[in-house]
Amino acid sequence: MPRINDFLMTMMEMGGSDLHLCTGLPPKVRVHGRLEPLNEPPIEEEEMLEILSEICPDDKWDWYRENLDQDFAHEIRNVARFRVNYMFNQFGSGAVLRVIPTDIQTIEDLKLPIVLQDVCRYPRGLVLVTGPTGSGKSTTLAAMIDYINCNFHRHIITIEDPIEFVHRNKESIIVQREVGSDTNSFANALKGAMRADPDIILVGEMRDLETIGLALSCAAMGLLVFGTLHTNNAPKTIHRVIDAFPADEQPQIRAMLAQSLKAVISQLLCRVPDGKGRIATHEILLDHEALASTIREGAISNIRSIIESGRGVGMKTMDGDLMGLLEEGRITPMEAFMKASNKQDFEKLLSVDDLDSIIVE
Repeated sequence: MPRINDFLMTMMEMGGSDLHLCTGLPPKVRVHGRLEPLNEPPIEEEEMLEILSEICPDDKWDWYRENLDQDFAHEIRNVARFRVNYMFNQFGSGAVLRVIPTDIQTIEDLKLPIVLQDVCRYPRGLVLVTGPTGSGKSTTLAAMIDYINCNFHRHIITIEDPIEFVHRNKESIIVQREVGSDTNSFANALKGAMRADPDIILVGEMRDLETIGLALSCAAMGLLVFGTLHTNNAPKTIHRVIDAFPADEQPQIRAMLAQSLKAVISQLLCRVPDGKGRIATHEILLDHEALASTIREGAISNIRSIIESGRGVGMKTMDGDLMGLLEEGRITPMEAFMKASNKQDFEKLLSVDDLDSIIVE
């Protein structure tokens, strides 16, 4: 068995989510948000290259050695799949492997806002799921695609790098394409998807101007498009999409986004009080009669008011959701403070020890 599988099996036993390998250091595992070392000696460069090469296909290994980066999926049969990233850094070669659960959890299993089921029923438009790396975007999107798969007759095309959750056809037909193996790029796959009679397209990551532009075009054509961005809230997400384009193109992009945007679901993960798990907190912006004109006019500062006025239909701010989790005892005041945008609302709830720790940091 490849040695890296031993590390991964230990990580699974620890309840970890990510395995970190860095030349000159022992393997480390992220458990409920914190990195913990395995009981292993430091791995030096020659040994690291041998460990990494054991599970990497030959063509991908050649690419990694030449281009210094590589992404692919690795599977331990009957255990789990893993999203793999190889890189080089100042110490030498290294890798991060993230576990992808074999079973796709439902919206109910994940305790996601029930309004996400309504979002899954949208016939068309752009839906963005956002958050920093490791915030559970892929897990949330997998649950939403699974809800559609279980309840509607749709043709769904996913474009991913790499494929993470593997969906089985239920009521829908799902075609999953992996960048690098099944297509050369997100942009090429999106162009092909337009001609494949889809109802829904999932873009695993909207990385560049061309991909963002094509996703907007697909949504404008009447398709339901799901995408991800590394932004923390709805206003920043809208700014990120518009600012990706040159200034002379931005008025047209604002018009396209105003027509197409139907939801922004921003997500962060918070540690629970006993430190033995994490819980998601959300900001949700849904389609609203004032949203299109707000985007067209560039009045993004008004987005907060739209969210506040839409609480009755499932909209929520991140800070409001954090306060709700805090009042229910599901997170600590310190955790809420660290994740909040407006920290003043939470600072008064901190203990003296919490305040001291912030000053020390």
